Amino acid sequence: MARASAGVTPEYWDEACRHLVKRDRVMKKLIPQFGEARLQSKGDAFTTLARSVVGQQISVKAAQAVWNRFAALTDGPSSKIQPAAVLGLAVETLRAAGLSARKIEYLRDLAQNFEAGNVHVRQWQQMDDEAIIEELVAIRGIGRWTAEMFLIFHLMRPNVMPLDDLGLLKGISENYFSGEPVSRAEAREVGEAWAPYRSVATWYIWRSLDPLPVDY
Repeated sequence: MARASAGVTPEYWDEACRHLVKRDRVMKKLIPQFGEARLQSKGDAFTTLARSVVGQQISVKAAQAVWNRFAALTDGPSSKIQPAAVLGLAVETLRAAGLSARKIEYLRDLAQNFEAGNVHVRQWQQMDDEAIIEELVAIRGIGRWTAEMFLIFHLMRPNVMPLDDLGLLKGISENYFSGEPVSRAEAREVGEAWAPYRSVATWYIWRSLDPLPVDY
């Protein structure tokens, strides 16, 4: 398993592409369209999750503005924020950066969980996907979708299929069902051909909707 760090690309990517092109007619057309584009993991675990909390229910542009103000308060690089630095900030200071009361609660809870060792970052490489999801969703403000994004974009797990993701369902609808709405069950069935590289196929489905890769 490739360890996630700044700018790392999964070592399994080329093998996954060969597998998907052989197994799936849509992937056979899609994958060549995006050349050398690859998933890349950036940042550290706490910072990645903090960004996902800050970005909840607001536009990408607004999220970036709030994140920049928040990161500036912690005196460190925005790519690596320390949990202790977040816990050292007054609520009023965080509110002034544009964070809602609820997001402040979530960020403090996240920082406390990391500081207390309730998340087993060093063990994640040995833990399976569902065990990591279970650990993450126990933290306030982190649901299954956020945990699955973390598995794909930070830990670079190869076989995650986020069935709560509207973009994935829309992309499957457009690429496999001529634009007809699809159920989660139908999407799961499509994904059976993608295993054991469902994360990679999901990434290409997202690319089919928006050619610019998303970073988390």
